[in-house]
Amino acid sequence: MSVIFFDIGANLADAHVEPDGSLTLQPRPRVMAVLDALRGVPNGIISNPGQGDGAAARAAAALHEAFPGRFTDEALVHWRAKDSRRIFDQAVASAGGAAADDCAFVGEDAQERAFAREAGMRTAAHPVFALAAMENRPVLRTRIELSDGLGLPELTEAVNETEAVVMQAVSDRLALAMATTQGAEALERAGFTVDLRGPVDDTAAFPIRDDQPVSAAESLADAPHEAP
Repeated sequence: MSVIFFDIGANLADAHVEPDGSLTLQPRPRVMAVLDALRGVPNGIISNPGQGDGAAARAAAALHEAFPGRFTDEALVHWRAKDSRRIFDQAVASAGGAAADDCAFVGEDAQERAFAREAGMRTAAHPVFALAAMENRPVLRTRIELSDGLGLPELTEAVNETEAVVMQAVSDRLALAMATTQGAEALERAGFTVDLRGPVDDTAAFPIRDDQPVSAAESLADAPHEAP
């Protein structure tokens, strides 16, 4: 059976270190809907809990608090820095006999996705594209032109209903996005002009995160001293 592994920080949830040192996770937009759509598919975690005694335990407690009843198979939860393919090989080995290409890693960091692909996994740059990764459908860099009567609010509403993520509003008439062909077709039916470019994972220059730069406490997957 296929298994989808998620990174946490800047991907599945935003993390905050509280004054008492505890960790809380706030699910990111659209994530709960994605997880609901994937019910029946085993889900796991590959994330960096940070350094120090008890880091993994704090991260696990925050995970179960933010996502109750999900990520319940401890064998599929891996707490370690994602600085080589090693952690991804271990994740595949934990997947109950699933082949590497039956496993997917979802994370915003291009280098981490590259390590996952070295281990034979499929990858996605955003949770919205988890199913596309499992079905081996590409996610493409996309330019979206907005016409009169269709502004950013209408675009936001449209992308929230399909496989697309707006990365940057260049102007009130142009947005850069990621989308599958299925997502692009839905946007075109909604009245937008869509220009599909190359695959997201073919370039490290394309912006992957769909928010502003985050603090160290929030970008928990990016450095050894940070949490997940």
